[in-house]
Amino acid sequence: MVGDRIKLARAKSGYSLRELAELMEETKVSPQAIGKYERGEMMPSPKVLKELSNRLRVSLEFLIDASEVTMTEVEFRAKAATTTKEEAQVQASVQDWVQRYLQLETILELQSSHWEIPFEPRILSCPAEAEGLAKEVRKYWKLGAEPIANVTELLEEKGLKVYIESLPPNVSGLTCFVTRTNHPDPVPVVVVNQTFPLERRRLTLLHELGHRLIDPKSPLTKKEEEKAANRFAAAMLMPEEHVRREVGIQRHSVSHAEVMAFKKLYKVSAAAFIYRLKDLQIIAENMLVYFFQSVGRTWRTAEPQPLEPRGVQYELPVRFERLCYRALAEKLISVGAAAYLLARPADEVKAGFDGCEA
Repeated sequence: MVGDRIKLARAKSGYSLRELAELMEETKVSPQAIGKYERGEMMPSPKVLKELSNRLRVSLEFLIDASEVTMTEVEFRAKAATTTKEEAQVQASVQDWVQRYLQLETILELQSSHWEIPFEPRILSCPAEAEGLAKEVRKYWKLGAEPIANVTELLEEKGLKVYIESLPPNVSGLTCFVTRTNHPDPVPVVVVNQTFPLERRRLTLLHELGHRLIDPKSPLTKKEEEKAANRFAAAMLMPEEHVRREVGIQRHSVSHAEVMAFKKLYKVSAAAFIYRLKDLQIIAENMLVYFFQSVGRTWRTAEPQPLEPRGVQYELPVRFERLCYRALAEKLISVGAAAYLLARPADEVKAGFDGCEA
């Protein structure tokens, strides 16, 4: 990884191997030696590393901290059947991605750890109090009372690192902080399973945000904490004021056509919408039971009228890729470096940059 950092820093400075070698007056390193450093065939001495950092105008920490990334406060949203091996594989995948993301932000001299946290985690005494938590977040982030158009875009805009990747079927998502040596501020990360439909991904992303804002000292059982995170997510996606205005204060019945229309308006699952009406006491418990015993008996396993066409996915993260092409356009990195950062074939990255098919 040190070699990758040297290569990226050299590309940012615009030096060829020979030009950089000519600048290395103290250690007299040859172009061939620098090439071996970059390819990982040879490790530079501490003295050489120090001069490289000076000549390339980057910190010594930049050159050496690529492998010093650790995940902390990892919270999985997973079923009991999830194995330790599966969780370890997910963590390895997330850590690799975050490491590349942080490398890119360092190259662009962006602040990696800044995120617009609404407030410090709050202690909740019961799941229902998550309703107020969501209202506070919406107010702090100036979201008004309207539905959220794009959850992924919102979280990225607020500074969270959003990773959507194919995960084991038993894992819905997770939250964590990434810490780095010599970087005191942790980087917040939210992960969601790409194999899930849009309705579930949106809810999961905000569920994970809820976990970040609920103080672990809260007197809640694990089950109650999950309910609180779900209540928070539902309130973020379907704000109470908006739902009551559109659906009504109290209903004795709700038609199937209305449920399908509202699931599209709020971009949620049909089941999540019905549960939301029950939580707000717009419908009674017996109406909830009726739905899941009649027209909605298959809703928990098969989403009716899915929001995404087959083979198409909406609301995927775009910031990491956008920053990568920015660095490429500014000639801070090469096509090969961009391919490494994006974990894609170089010809595909170049085609994307040139605006043509690979």
